[in-house]
Amino acid sequence: MFETHALSDDNERGVASGWNHSGLSERGRALAAELGDRRRDDGIVAVFASDLRRAVETVEIAFASSLVPVYLDWRLRECNYGERNGAPSADHGSTRRRFIDTPYPGGESWRQATNRVDGAIDDICARYDGARILVVGHVATRWALEQRTGGKSLEQLATEDFAWQEGWEFVFSR
Repeated sequence: MFETHALSDDNERGVASGWNHSGLSERGRALAAELGDRRRDDGIVAVFASDLRRAVETVEIAFASSLVPVYLDWRLRECNYGERNGAPSADHGSTRRRFIDTPYPGGESWRQATNRVDGAIDDICARYDGARILVVGHVATRWALEQRTGGKSLEQLATEDFAWQEGWEFVFSR
């Protein structure tokens, strides 16, 4: 399963955090609690999350009273926008396709980001193959999962609007 981090302060301000740390907004903390209500007793044997503050805070709130182990992995981070970390979100949505294979200045490309995430998924599958796990991350995390399980290309994903929902179900293995 996959869930995005809950709503961050940067999300509410229209900022694309990238590798910047942004805390959850008040609404985001409430959404993280709702995530816990949805997933805490859902048969999950482990939670893996990005180490960026908004993802960490999401799992800390969601699984605060749970015995499910939580592991942080930097490879589940969002795409590194380099010099554009913290720029207006509107700028990113209109230019994502330019950075599928070309890195953002001082950062990485979407392909590099999704390959990084895919390496983390390989390691998770090696350890938890067949088990029900939850991954909490970002757009790059979801895109890597979409490519791996749904066969969508980065070119296709980069043109789609992001539509938040209460989790995605992916079945993947090594």
